[in-house]
Amino acid sequence: MAKGLDIGTMNIICAEKEGEDVVFMQQRNAFMNLDSNDLTKNMLDTSKVLYIEEENGISLLGEDAFKFATIFEKEARRPMSHGIISPKEKEAIPIMKLIVERVLGKPRTKNEVLCVSTPADPIDVDMDVLYHKKTMEALAKGMNYDTHVIDEGLAVIYSELSDYNFTGVGISVGAGMTNVTLAYLGTPLMSFSIGRGGDWIDEQVSKSTGLPKEHVTHTKEKNSKLSKQVKMGSPEGALTIYYEALMTYVIQNLNKRLAKITPPKVAFPVAVAGGSALPEGFFEIFEKKLRESKLRVEISKIKLAKDPLHAVARGCLIAARTQEEGQKTGALTQKKEKEKK
Repeated sequence: MAKGLDIGTMNIICAEKEGEDVVFMQQRNAFMNLDSNDLTKNMLDTSKVLYIEEENGISLLGEDAFKFATIFEKEARRPMSHGIISPKEKEAIPIMKLIVERVLGKPRTKNEVLCVSTPADPIDVDMDVLYHKKTMEALAKGMNYDTHVIDEGLAVIYSELSDYNFTGVGISVGAGMTNVTLAYLGTPLMSFSIGRGGDWIDEQVSKSTGLPKEHVTHTKEKNSKLSKQVKMGSPEGALTIYYEALMTYVIQNLNKRLAKITPPKVAFPVAVAGGSALPEGFFEIFEKKLRESKLRVEISKIKLAKDPLHAVARGCLIAARTQEEGQKTGALTQKKEKEKK
């Protein structure tokens, strides 16, 4: 049974097939430290909170870390920053290993195929994604999975553009980065990332309004609605302003990269996904900007993923199942060749 794994700055999500349905397991990619005592541990155990006990206290993991941070008005710590492993967090890799193990589980079969999403090389920040990519690959291989990696943007294409023979533009607006891939018949012609996403929006809104970043994130996820009528002075108004700034920035960089390649003369559909594409009104504003942008390629349909938060994990699952079927076909062909001899 193949699996897909989306390792994002905000969430870690596993996708797998159960019968005819695709099911998802998800945890926040976050942790928070608490003092350790018997009362606290009993409370956490009773509530079935995910945590680990260390020499200097307790570390809450996943969704519970984010909830407790909101309650205590503290900032949850992130193992990842700007789409890759945070060099500022010494505990990043062991924390992420525990969260991935909880979400992914053990392989059900020998050599079970797993496809993991990773960011493409960024074009606007001095940052190398190779260490992150190889570390995540090694982490999954250490769990005895037959591991493969693909760019986030390509995963969106696999998830959303099967009706177009996996031809088009896939855009994943994540927390740490925005990833973009242009593919023709499933083959990437161009992939890149930019160092802005949902976290960048939250940081700018926090600076502009004086509100804590965690409060801004909570507002965005629970109550956010983007509209053309910006209510000045409100966090919702600031969110709209910086969301539009991000959209413009993504489109400008896409056009710059298109100028460096010679894509086929076909009309490309565009699929948009990612947790930061969830606010109501996001897609309508983005679609309008994209239509008015005069891109260097012809655009046909522009669509929002059916399930923006889980689209990358779903695309990774499709890639893993395709890889698995290819291996089975190859093994069967080899067996027939041996029988002929």
